[in-house]
Amino acid sequence: MKGWRAHEQAVATLRQSYEAIPVGSRVRLAKKTSNLFRPRQQGDAPGLDVSGLDGVIAIDVDAQTADVQGVCTYEDLVDAVLPHGFIPYVVPQLRTITLGGAVTGLGIESTSFRNGLPHESVLEMDILTGSGEIVTATPDNEHAQLFNAFPNSYGSLGYATRLRIQLEKVPPYVDLRHVRFDDPTSAAKAMADIVEAGEHEGVRVDGIDGTAFSPDEIYLTLATFTDAATGTSDYTGQDIYYRSIAERESDTLTTYDYLWRWDTDWFWCSGAFGAQNPRVRRVWPRRWRRSDVYHRLIGLDSRIGFSSLLDRFKKVPGREKVIQDIEVPIAALPEFLEWFDASVGMRPVWLCPLRTSRPWSSYPLRPGETYVNVGFWGTVIVPADSPPGAVNRRIEEKVHSLGGHKSLYSEAFYDEATFAELYDVSTLDDLRSRHDPAGRLSSLYEKAVKNS
Repeated sequence: MKGWRAHEQAVATLRQSYEAIPVGSRVRLAKKTSNLFRPRQQGDAPGLDVSGLDGVIAIDVDAQTADVQGVCTYEDLVDAVLPHGFIPYVVPQLRTITLGGAVTGLGIESTSFRNGLPHESVLEMDILTGSGEIVTATPDNEHAQLFNAFPNSYGSLGYATRLRIQLEKVPPYVDLRHVRFDDPTSAAKAMADIVEAGEHEGVRVDGIDGTAFSPDEIYLTLATFTDAATGTSDYTGQDIYYRSIAERESDTLTTYDYLWRWDTDWFWCSGAFGAQNPRVRRVWPRRWRRSDVYHRLIGLDSRIGFSSLLDRFKKVPGREKVIQDIEVPIAALPEFLEWFDASVGMRPVWLCPLRTSRPWSSYPLRPGETYVNVGFWGTVIVPADSPPGAVNRRIEEKVHSLGGHKSLYSEAFYDEATFAELYDVSTLDDLRSRHDPAGRLSSLYEKAVKNS
């Protein structure tokens, strides 16, 4: 636990680092790790020192709240609150996602059908703005508009130094049911019914996500928190969680292991590094079976170019990264999946329903309506003369046509007018004129599309 004095010292260090950035230079974080999947231009000026803003400040057990620093990872947050019987309302799937990153960049998980996105359980936050001022924003104080626009702003409005969040009381175990469907229409209908009722076949559902292995093999995994268990599975060793979905009708995990069930193999993407090969897995240290390690391996490959060399050897004409999470209304899910299979052809894909409780200007989903997040992460082979981002551009167009949106943690290719319409740039511009009149922070379009 950091404590308030350590937090105040960390904020003072942050302010000093802001003052050290030359006037007229862009302000950005001096952060070594990231869960972003888009290139970023690095300037020569020093960044903001957030090294001391990486922990939990205090937990109020009676109020079921925690004060948390902005670059505290969910791994550290869970380690602090779970011994008290609590978890954050939404815990994104990967350990090193930070609380501030999930709020300013969105996050989602199986509890999102009832708890929304991570920012919806934030009660207040301290934000370092582009002008260097730290303001406290709440849903109903003088900075309410900043509070409302901060989600999905990706640092274009500032950086959260402290967030007070609500916590959910949970028991120590989670029972799982893996329910198979043979087509996306029946899976979408069942998902809609479960979201509406909060139960399936008379059993309460506390979490729901889906795995679509093929057009005719789709599973909804229904999670129910429970106090008792006769035995639990372990997917941090030789067994692989996503494979168990098709192999078992039911399962039980500890709450801790349930929260990180996807991290060990980065959903299914660890297979690209050989980590799912039984012989490799036996010698791959358990502490290195985690998403941030695989992320660093991708960074290493991008510098060395090993996979590009291998493609040339295999005479692959071209390859495009398709790493995206999108949301479409649940009624449009079957159409999107059918189009995706025909136009992209990547499986498995991850499915996760969500509802928001009220409008959020920078990610305008309709409150109370069920959307489904579809996550797909990998590469596709394209013709040698394929223009950059051709597949991703088609995905953006399809999602837009279905009344959906996409997250901005990865590459985006929208033209400026379409982007402004989708992400309420006029509100962002108004706030930037008030809180960053000198333009020290990059705009959302500059960050998400121009990668600056």
